[in-house]
Amino acid sequence: MLKNISLQKYNSFGIEVYADWLAEIEDVEQLLTILDDSPDMRKLILGGGSNVLFLNDFHGMILLNLIQGKEVISETDDKVLLKVKGGENWHDLVMWAVEHNYGGIENLALIPGKAGTAPIQNIGAYGVEIKDVLQEVHAIDMTTGYPVKFSREDCRFGYRDSIFKKPENKGRYFISAIVLELTKKNHRLRTGYGVIQDILKTKKICSPTIKDVAEAIIEIRRSKLPDPKEIGNAGSFFKNPFIDKTLLDKLLKQYPEMPYYKTGKENIYKVPAGWLIEQAGFKGKRFGNAGVHDKQALVLVNYGGATGQEIKKLAEIIIDEVEKKFFITLQPEVNFIE
Repeated sequence: MLKNISLQKYNSFGIEVYADWLAEIEDVEQLLTILDDSPDMRKLILGGGSNVLFLNDFHGMILLNLIQGKEVISETDDKVLLKVKGGENWHDLVMWAVEHNYGGIENLALIPGKAGTAPIQNIGAYGVEIKDVLQEVHAIDMTTGYPVKFSREDCRFGYRDSIFKKPENKGRYFISAIVLELTKKNHRLRTGYGVIQDILKTKKICSPTIKDVAEAIIEIRRSKLPDPKEIGNAGSFFKNPFIDKTLLDKLLKQYPEMPYYKTGKENIYKVPAGWLIEQAGFKGKRFGNAGVHDKQALVLVNYGGATGQEIKKLAEIIIDEVEKKFFITLQPEVNFIE
């Protein structure tokens, strides 16, 4: 147990704030002991710290999920059920799966964070979301100390959303493990995005493997997303917005080059938030110690010494300007922690 501890190295934005207490949770029994010993203390579960923005010092206890381990719990000739503990590094898990020829999460390579936080956000990239492979979530209900198991349907997954993000559940469940169903052969490769195809074509790969896809994704992400170890950021700061056909048609008359994508819902389309932000003039723009990345406008960065309040203020300015220009209200992906 650490007291009055700096959280700078525990959040990918590198915000210098302090927590009253920090507990490194390495097993469920340790968590239950802490819950029994400090039932009334405010608590915050932290994985990789890659989706949070601390606005102030945290008065309470940080629970750092460090529960490690993964195991094959069943398999057939075609598929494998893999149980992964919540503290496992997500990207390391993806690469481990690729090495073992387990397919289904290769498009999610290089996404920061831990396995336990992946279902909360329903992480996704390049045509794949974790809901596509997730079977179960094992958690501890922090209000009762009892174990709880969620099926995929129980998780109520949506775009960057799940039951764990609902106001009544936020911070309630400590995810100790997840169960994924991955393929062992006849992998369903998702290479439909043009940028993936471009890389495979450049490398003269006609029949890609899951390793080829993972390496292409890594190359794409490294080319346009800054490394948090070099410059503080939380990856994509905003969700891609969804608009109806009426607004889409109106915007296309004024901005015929605006990219958009069909969704599973009739007359509902997704527009890249990064494109909107760039068109609003923010790409590469700096505001003191905070700014917008020069290669990807969807990423807000801490150039060094920025406070959470400064980054939040920048986000609010962007939201306001995009709304004025496009009549679209951007929603942050990042969680603000008071």
